[in-house]
Amino acid sequence: MALFSDDILTVDVGARLRQLRTERGQSMRSLARASGLSTNALSMIERGRTSPSVSTLYKLAEALDVPITAFFRLEPPRQDIVFCRKSDRKRVSIHNGMWEGLGGEEFTGRVEPFIITLEPGAGSGPFGMLHTGSEFALCLSGQVEYEVEDQKFSLEAGDSLMFVAQLRHRWRNPGRTPAQLVIVLAGFQQSERPSEFHVSSGRKGDALGTEDALIEQAEEMDLDDQIEAI
Repeated sequence: MALFSDDILTVDVGARLRQLRTERGQSMRSLARASGLSTNALSMIERGRTSPSVSTLYKLAEALDVPITAFFRLEPPRQDIVFCRKSDRKRVSIHNGMWEGLGGEEFTGRVEPFIITLEPGAGSGPFGMLHTGSEFALCLSGQVEYEVEDQKFSLEAGDSLMFVAQLRHRWRNPGRTPAQLVIVLAGFQQSERPSEFHVSSGRKGDALGTEDALIEQAEEMDLDDQIEAI
């Protein structure tokens, strides 16, 4: 069974990155310096040659001074009532996974639910994140490991976890099959949209994720034309 139905809206992250960059008058070279990524890696993302990892999106969001989901949604009008059909969900590819909005990106209230689907070994990246409010996670299928500060929690289908979101946290799929979970963020500051603005704990220039490392290696070896094999 396919993980995602064909009628769900797919957002072009590369095109959105190019739009955000040009709107801010930044060249690819200046964004590369600010984010700690290579110009070759940025070029491949903008051209749709590769999908950025969550860690990469955090770095780009910080460099562009935008919330993370600015990469995969347009600014919709906020509404007091949001009815979201499955076919209307917005989704974005992350490294070895998928993010699906459940309407929170259009809601005026301080609650944002979304679905994360992770292939085996995929996760939120090597750096923790934090934000205001609380976070609730419900594992729908597979296995998800949550790390909250120095504690680890293994969630299987039906298991849930809730915590104060100002504790540094991250998640990953340690299993051999795809995993899916619902995450609900609530009680955050009115000015903050935490599903968009998970604050990366990583420092610019820190080690890149596996995909990013492969991109960098390709650049160094002048194998740009072979990157599609990744």
